Amino acid sequence: MGTSLLSLLLVFLSFVELCRGSTIGVCYGRNADDLPTPDKVAQLIQVHQIKYVRIYDSNVQVLKAFANTGVELMIGIPNSDLLYFSQFQSNADTWMKNSILPYYPTTKITYITVGAEVTESPANISALVVPAMVNVLNALKKVGLHKKIKVSSTHSLGVLSRSFPPSAGAFSSKFASFLKPMLEFMVENQSPFMIDIYPYYAYRDSPSNVSLDYALFSSTSSEVIDPNTGLVYTNMFDAQLDAIFFALMALNFRTLKIMVTETGWPSKGSPREKAANPDNAQTYNTNLIRHVINDTGTPAKPGEEIDVYIFSLFNENRKPGLESERNWGMFYPDQTSVYSLDLTGKGNVDMVTGANITSSNGGGWWCIASSSASQAVLQNGLDWACGPGNVDCSAVQPSQPCFQPNTLVSHASFVFNSYFQQNGATDVACSFGGAGVKVNKNPSYDQCLYMTGNKTTIANSTATKASSNAYRGIPTWSTTRVLSVAFLPISLLITRVGI
Repeated sequence: MGTSLLSLLLVFLSFVELCRGSTIGVCYGRNADDLPTPDKVAQLIQVHQIKYVRIYDSNVQVLKAFANTGVELMIGIPNSDLLYFSQFQSNADTWMKNSILPYYPTTKITYITVGAEVTESPANISALVVPAMVNVLNALKKVGLHKKIKVSSTHSLGVLSRSFPPSAGAFSSKFASFLKPMLEFMVENQSPFMIDIYPYYAYRDSPSNVSLDYALFSSTSSEVIDPNTGLVYTNMFDAQLDAIFFALMALNFRTLKIMVTETGWPSKGSPREKAANPDNAQTYNTNLIRHVINDTGTPAKPGEEIDVYIFSLFNENRKPGLESERNWGMFYPDQTSVYSLDLTGKGNVDMVTGANITSSNGGGWWCIASSSASQAVLQNGLDWACGPGNVDCSAVQPSQPCFQPNTLVSHASFVFNSYFQQNGATDVACSFGGAGVKVNKNPSYDQCLYMTGNKTTIANSTATKASSNAYRGIPTWSTTRVLSVAFLPISLLITRVGI
């Protein structure tokens, strides 16, 4: 009986994994000299409820920072290390012992990428990829992690010789010598084929052939029909993804799962890169997120679940090339948002409870805490705003104007709004892991005055200015059972090709 129950449980868990739906992750490149420390990045990631993160190496400080966050981490072996990993099995074993085992499973590593876009590298390193992948997999097998951590490698769209129409997608023959054994490796080990897709470049380099609406997922985009299949495409992302699918199918690798490990849109560019601006970046990423989480699939594979990583978390000021290369981030290094973006794709609005909220609408928007958010998520956002977020939280201290009602949702609402107004009143600044919601009615009540876009003084003159950490660790609210509970700070940890 016990064996039967265990078998049923394993089948159920496998089913749950298969039915988890498409996911959105974020690439955390570090090719910059002005980024926040990894632990602060981890806090930012948790506040915005990002569950999947890709980094490009196995930096110790980053791995430590992600411990106990629940974030699923994709780590990388840079192209510069491929020779080392491909030469001797002992090299991979040593790396496994020193760089993975000390942090796993506290840091939830799920993928290892061996090399990145090697076909774009000026050095002829493609022949090193598969031997390095084999050695890394063997190292995982020795410690029993090969079922939990998948090994793959990322590619640019340049791995194709043809991408249009999608049904004619074909891999370049010059890469055949390393692609075939790599694809066989992926099928044998159930690893995904990882591709970096950038409709931005298709539009930038050929605006006369690719419309901006088509590149941005715009609803006004004209349709493009594949003459070979009759499939109708309304956006470039789907067309490029299906070109990969057809290329794999042509080599009889039709069951291989495809994962998009980079895609995005720059918010700034050189004079000739007119499409690189915040509005287009916001439009592309917003439409991408909705497209993915709805499990829309593509014309060739409707309803197909796909995991996508948005490039990137931060602007990276040390990246070479045109101006756009340094401006793919959703956040500036000071952690303020470059443009509004709802990473959940599920924007909602509700009202805070437990206070006498004013009904007047003075114009503009405020950010309050969702009454349906869990206390853990509210506490998480509150700790972050009153700490790294640099919000003055003195107004919600005992005897101050916004202390009553003494509830977590009321205190969080005041603090969330202060952060929201101080950071441009953008959608991202009101995210707080889905706990923040925008309202157009002023939530001020009694003597508790909420900050507005044109009013930077809060509460009343009796409020004493406190440090940004004043709120943390002080008992400030009670449950309905009148049990005093301390707001203990929750410990938050973290860390194109950007290292």
